[in-house]
Amino acid sequence: MAHTSVEGLPAQEAGVSRSYRNYVLFILTLVYAFNFIDRQIIGILSPFIKADLGLDDAQLGWLKGIYFALLYTVMGIPIAWLADRYSRVNIIAISLTLWSGFTAASGLAGNYVQLAIARIGVGIGEAGGSPPSHSIISDLFPKEKRAGALSIYSLGIPFGIMLAFFASAFFLQGGSADWRTVMYSVGIPGILLALLLKFTVKEPTRSVTAPSQTENVNKPSVKKSLKQLLKIPTWWGMALGISFGSFGNYAISTWIIDYYVRAFAGLDISQLLVVFGIINGTAYALGVWLGGYIADRWGKHNKKAYALLPAIMLIVGLPAFYASLQVQDLWLSVGLMALLLFSSGSYLGPSFAMAQTLAPINVRAMSTALFFFVLNIIALGGGPTLTGIISQSLVPSLGETEALKQALLYLVVPYALSIAVFLWTSTKIVKDWEMAESRGL
Repeated sequence: MAHTSVEGLPAQEAGVSRSYRNYVLFILTLVYAFNFIDRQIIGILSPFIKADLGLDDAQLGWLKGIYFALLYTVMGIPIAWLADRYSRVNIIAISLTLWSGFTAASGLAGNYVQLAIARIGVGIGEAGGSPPSHSIISDLFPKEKRAGALSIYSLGIPFGIMLAFFASAFFLQGGSADWRTVMYSVGIPGILLALLLKFTVKEPTRSVTAPSQTENVNKPSVKKSLKQLLKIPTWWGMALGISFGSFGNYAISTWIIDYYVRAFAGLDISQLLVVFGIINGTAYALGVWLGGYIADRWGKHNKKAYALLPAIMLIVGLPAFYASLQVQDLWLSVGLMALLLFSSGSYLGPSFAMAQTLAPINVRAMSTALFFFVLNIIALGGGPTLTGIISQSLVPSLGETEALKQALLYLVVPYALSIAVFLWTSTKIVKDWEMAESRGL
């Protein structure tokens, strides 16, 4: 099968079949799902880990957030540098093997320090997942279909979270708090997927815009990449918009099971996990897909759509989130939380598409790495960690249940910031898109 690119043409217009292109997208989406299975699993198992290892909310917050996020974000930059020069398929396969292995090793942890080291290992491995994947997808799909393709790729988030919930429900049914078995069960299959990726996906030839740019495409400097990217207002706006929104989403995804277990005594934990799995696989997944689909359709007529759509959807979801923590009925609360998940999923495809579309072709992987650096330092590092720290600080005065509830209510602030930033970005996007087109998308 041909994978060469004609100069000036993306790979999908130069001999790559639609079926193969879709197969690659499917495999990369599945890899991304495993990324989120292994990232999410500690939040789902949190009540059991807390009881087994005797941890408090602050310790759990560090495990769920900054221990994972710090090296995940730092390692993303050098890995993206490699991805702009060497085989992206090999980088993804090695990274998947690494993070899956450390997830399985988490089940062997006998104390807090050992579990923290395993989480750091997962973070290092996952750093090599998205930047090269985004770069490959952008070489296979034209700019008009990029938000849609990256929205499908982003379905790895809700489907990965769904599978994590289902696996946990299966192994924890009957009241058996065997969290270690869950770690093994979700870690080992990722290694098998890495082999499938390696032997069935070929490295696509990178798109180029002109013969004179070939040398620079192959050997971009990190300094040049930074200068180009950090001058684009829309790039910053989309990065900060998704970061503030994801600050709330990461905090909720890693703490909501703890909250429900505390707030609703006697609930069936396996049933709750199954319901949240279904919600993530339906409401959240639908929001992710629709976000990319609507943005691409609306964006044909108005480029502001890529920023306006996330703002509008979060304006709908934010009141639902606030109400979900005020009601006294478990399933009404879960239903309102589902509305937040549906609405917040809409910003993923448009945001990731802008990270690729606005970046020079030769630094697409670097663009995604920088994008994820901003996103994950703020959201993944901050959301779960600060929520745990705030909760623990309030425990002496409010008790564990009310303390965690109050910590979650403070997430209204980052969600409101996300809405404001997306609205601001909508005023900059047309000009920045035109500038990107002038140098070649």
